[in-house]
Amino acid sequence: MFSLLELAAILLTLSAIFGWLNHKFIPLPHTIGLLVMSVVTSVIMVVIDLAFPQRHLFEPLTAVLLQIDFSSVVMNGMLGFLLFAGALHVDLGKLRSRWLPVSILAVFGTLISTAAIGVGLWTAARLLGHPIALAWALVFGALISPTDPVAVLSVLKNVRVPPSLEVEMQGESLFNDGVGIVLFVILLRFAAGDGGDTSGSAIVELLLLEAGGGLLLGLVTGYIAYQGMRFIDDYPIEVLISLALVTGTYALAQRLHVSGPLSVVAAGLLIGDRGSRFAMSDQTRTYVFALWTLIDEILNSVLFLLIGLEVLVLRFEPSAVVVAIATIPIALVARLLAVATPPLVFARANLMSVHNVPFLTWAGVRGGISVALALSVPESSDKPTILAATYAVVLFSIIIQGSTLGIVARRTIRTEANGQPGSNRDEQRDATKSFKH
Repeated sequence: MFSLLELAAILLTLSAIFGWLNHKFIPLPHTIGLLVMSVVTSVIMVVIDLAFPQRHLFEPLTAVLLQIDFSSVVMNGMLGFLLFAGALHVDLGKLRSRWLPVSILAVFGTLISTAAIGVGLWTAARLLGHPIALAWALVFGALISPTDPVAVLSVLKNVRVPPSLEVEMQGESLFNDGVGIVLFVILLRFAAGDGGDTSGSAIVELLLLEAGGGLLLGLVTGYIAYQGMRFIDDYPIEVLISLALVTGTYALAQRLHVSGPLSVVAAGLLIGDRGSRFAMSDQTRTYVFALWTLIDEILNSVLFLLIGLEVLVLRFEPSAVVVAIATIPIALVARLLAVATPPLVFARANLMSVHNVPFLTWAGVRGGISVALALSVPESSDKPTILAATYAVVLFSIIIQGSTLGIVARRTIRTEANGQPGSNRDEQRDATKSFKH
């Protein structure tokens, strides 16, 4: 058994080595390069292990990965820090101006995608001779439908898009995981038959408690932290307050059974907007934003490395792999329906541009949250298919869609005005980037 320090040392060392190799020899964005290298390394190890089954050459590394509860590490460890770091850099003024399109994409887009993917997987699996229950197919639809905020925000760092479209993508990815997780919990009750209340009133209550309670908690704790920062000007303490805000808010959300992800998003938006403008000096702002940029980069590196290395311990059934490959186009079509339906339905209101549909379809990147939810599914005959399909969609979306998103953006997005120059948020980003580099 490895200690926590040894596990952290192994993961950080591998992240540093793979990151250096990618930067030096492979022209890929950092997180995508890490994922590609870790997947390739895992596949090579699996092939060698199958060729020499008596040797167990990579048993020590496999033992390390088996010690890591990926679902718990992502959902109860990394996610809060990554979401807060992402929300901190979102322009709240622009987000407020696009709140309706963001809400439509986050709620109705997720519902449409969940239904389309669930029915699509159920149909494809039956045609391929590897049937899966409709209830479990819908569970898969719920866990794979939300665009992963960590993956999307990571990809957006390397793609230039108009400010209005960028804020829609940021807002959708930050908020639709709350909707997706609630859907996942409800559909899991149906599939597992655990006796949970699935009446309409119970579903509404769960949604209000999880999503509404999480947002309210984040606003309360964020406001307390904001007031604390206002009365002092000492960057070490204010940096410590930001760290305490994330850990305390997420832990309290779990204790109160409300959405931890949405609570830290709300807190991050408040601190990133009002906190940076009214409670931080220039020096404090530089240190706080630089710290969270570094946390974001480091945890992203470890997360994408883990996603790739998990292939080493998750052995998929050959028949499930065929279904998983067929799930990739199903997920793309479902994403197309999710982002194309709102602009068509609300065409007269001119809320969203139908010309952005191809880009938004291709920008539907999934990541660690989907993998974590898939791993948390109770053991059943359909779980191997769900795991294989999840990995297929996640790897395809991050590696293929993520690495080609810039090309798609240049060919499909119409040129728009680049927003208001010289905004306070732009100055913060410039300060953070100059500190980083």
